Amino acid sequence: MNTYELLSCLKVKKVFGELPKKIDHVYLDSRKVESNSMFICTRGFTVDGHDYAHNAIDNGATLIIAEKQLDIDLSKAALVVVKDSFKAMAQLVNRFYDYPSTKLNVFGVTGTNGKTTVTNLIHSILRKDGQKSGLSGTIGFDLDGDQFPSENTTCDNLTTQAMLHKANERDINNMVLEVSSHGLVQGRLWGVDFDVVTFTNLSHDHLDFHETMEHYGYAKGLLFSQLGENLSKPKYLVLNQDDEWYERYSNMSGHEVISYGMENNADFKAENIQYHQDLTLFTLHSPEGTYEVETQLLGKFNVYNILAAMASLFANGMTVERLVEIVKDVAPVNGRMEKVDFDAPISMYIDYAHTADAIEKAIQSVLPFKKNKIIFLVGTGGNRDKTKRPIMAEKASIADYVILTTDDPRYESYDSIVNDLGKGMQHSNFALIGDREEAVKHAIDVSEPGDIIIFAGKGHEDYQIIENTKYPHSDKEIACKRCTEKYSL
Repeated sequence: MNTYELLSCLKVKKVFGELPKKIDHVYLDSRKVESNSMFICTRGFTVDGHDYAHNAIDNGATLIIAEKQLDIDLSKAALVVVKDSFKAMAQLVNRFYDYPSTKLNVFGVTGTNGKTTVTNLIHSILRKDGQKSGLSGTIGFDLDGDQFPSENTTCDNLTTQAMLHKANERDINNMVLEVSSHGLVQGRLWGVDFDVVTFTNLSHDHLDFHETMEHYGYAKGLLFSQLGENLSKPKYLVLNQDDEWYERYSNMSGHEVISYGMENNADFKAENIQYHQDLTLFTLHSPEGTYEVETQLLGKFNVYNILAAMASLFANGMTVERLVEIVKDVAPVNGRMEKVDFDAPISMYIDYAHTADAIEKAIQSVLPFKKNKIIFLVGTGGNRDKTKRPIMAEKASIADYVILTTDDPRYESYDSIVNDLGKGMQHSNFALIGDREEAVKHAIDVSEPGDIIIFAGKGHEDYQIIENTKYPHSDKEIACKRCTEKYSL
């Protein structure tokens, strides 16, 4: 791209050296830089990109964007100094990729629990309807069936814009983004032109970062204000009317609100819910009439997720009749109350629950089918919000036997994590086992025919982070292997 045209999007800047005529690539990681690249120096929690400008130039960068004047060889690369590298990046990468989100139907889903399920439901329904769709979130990128890994639920601005551009190149019309509060606060979604934004719920989480629930709630609200004030283009908020933040979020944008819920008189309301071991049935009242809905997703919380996805797609133009037809065939999301298909005298579920609210809902979803005892394994991450730990264990106490363990211990000791969890237990039928692999094996070892086991906290993830290293770990694989040994399958 012509460099002068690219930089014209920045009103205030200082240029040092002679600008290259064109830029072919944009990078934040100096190790990936190639010839004719622009390297943007950003400050992270542990790494400062300004320290790697020389490396970027050695690898072929001809333009450096920075927040301060750097001592670099201006005969090899020009330097542009800006006030805020992150804001400059949002402007530059949007211009570089020709504002890709404006050419797509963009869905954004935020909330404490349910984001991954709702985004996957929207993505799956679109594809089953014959539409091309891209997905970005906890499980990585999915561009209409092609999988790409990602580091965060909400990626940095450059990665997001590059992905949206790739979707345009592949003639994908829809993009569904799982939106984290961290990503919103850190500006990772600046410049994304959303069409439909959806809220699932808000409960205790991430207070190590946000400090208070008010700050956390308003961080989520940044997504709704990001719809903008141009009312000539139809955009929609899809909000959970049963959540106490409904009114506040509704007032954060002038665009139309479509509500869903079970308790209040929402636009999409579920009644007469019947829970079964392999499906859920309910009556849906919608703006287009009343329908009987069947879904393979299990539990009350998944009824909310189904309603959220249906309301979001209705906002984008699909009929309710078509949505009901497709929802019946949509499979559960991997690692979200996923029933393990295994020939054993026990029932096993893999779930991602790592908040008190999600834990309570996961256990409640299997209570109607309890024959013997419910065994619940749950962990939490190290060096993260400690205040939620005893509350998680308190909710886990609904189960007959609880195993408290770790998710990603990072640099925190096993004992520190599980002892914090143990403070919230409401009965004495529990075990503290910091090593997650041993904890999973223990759950199988103490099981008896007719038991239900829920392995919570890791979901689809196939690794554990210990210190700063990812080690292979799969609850499902460990549990199935132990089951084979115990029950001689």
